[in-house]
Amino acid sequence: MEKKVSFKTSLKCSGCVARIKPAMDALQDVAEWSVDLNSPDKLLHVTLKGGDASAVVKAVEGLGYKIEEVK
Repeated sequence: MEKKVSFKTSLKCSGCVARIKPAMDALQDVAEWSVDLNSPDKLLHVTLKGGDASAVVKAVEGLGYKIEEVK
C-alpha cells in the first residue's frame, strides 16, 4: 500500500535537489518524490511503496540537509 509523506527541508535551490537525487532514486521503498522549492518550508513530497520514512530522513541528513516529517 502506498503512503504519501511530506517533509520540511533545508533545501534551497535546484542544485540542492540535484544533489539529493541519486540518494532518493536509490531508495527502493520510494515510488516517486518531488520538492516544492516555492514553499516556505521547501517541502519534499514522497510516495512510499511500503516501509517507513526513516530511510528518506537518513538519506537526506546524510547529505548535510535538515529534514523533518510534517505530521
